[in-house]
Amino acid sequence: EDAWKITTGSEEVIVAVIDTGIRYTHNDLKTNMWKNSDEIPDNGIDDDRNGYIDDVYGINAIRGYNNPGDPMDDHGHGTHCAGTIGAQANGGGKIVGVAWNLKLMALKFLKWNNYGWMSDSVTCIDYAIANGAHVINASYSSPSYSYNEYFAIKRAQQAGIVFVAAAGNEKKDNDRRPSYPNSYNLENIISVSAINRFGGLAPFSNWGLQTADIGAPGVKILSSFYTSDSAYVSWNGTSMAAP
Repeated sequence: EDAWKITTGSEEVIVAVIDTGIRYTHNDLKTNMWKNSDEIPDNGIDDDRNGYIDDVYGINAIRGYNNPGDPMDDHGHGTHCAGTIGAQANGGGKIVGVAWNLKLMALKFLKWNNYGWMSDSVTCIDYAIANGAHVINASYSSPSYSYNEYFAIKRAQQAGIVFVAAAGNEKKDNDRRPSYPNSYNLENIISVSAINRFGGLAPFSNWGLQTADIGAPGVKILSSFYTSDSAYVSWNGTSMAAP
């Protein structure tokens, strides 16, 4: 509440949520969704000629999907993250985002089972860069180092984008056993561990003296969900702390 006396965000700030997509029709999210002004909705045409048809709210970067312009969530993880970041205030729902005056860009690369290809995450990063995102939320992790992902995040750094990444939920020291993208040695990455409501490290959270930058609440976090426009669920994880 003290932070909200200083700022509640700005509609000029775009936060790209690289995840399972966002239920962009959710009552708490729809007014804060980023919209591609160069695209005419639902006309089946790539109006801005960027390779994506009807990419109004973002993209679905998963290979093989019929509509790469539709980032609708079919898992819930991305919608949950988006609610913590930017659910509108006084919208009649159960929650409010950390910064409720901003725009949420939906970038989907994780499937219904919450797995995806790093190459698809790179596609999302490049889309965020090309479309003016200021912050990227990356609530995903892998033990595999990817040069393509590293250089994509570096391109984001050169564009002035802050890259907020979940530290991971394997109860390990990321200094000794890194996870990515949070452990890449890049100045624009903020790696987030999870803390409980008493300020202690959550029992599932990764940590790291060199590779984790900050702790944020990640236990019993209530946020928006994908099953309906008025659905909510409480989840644990560094995925909840990063937003």
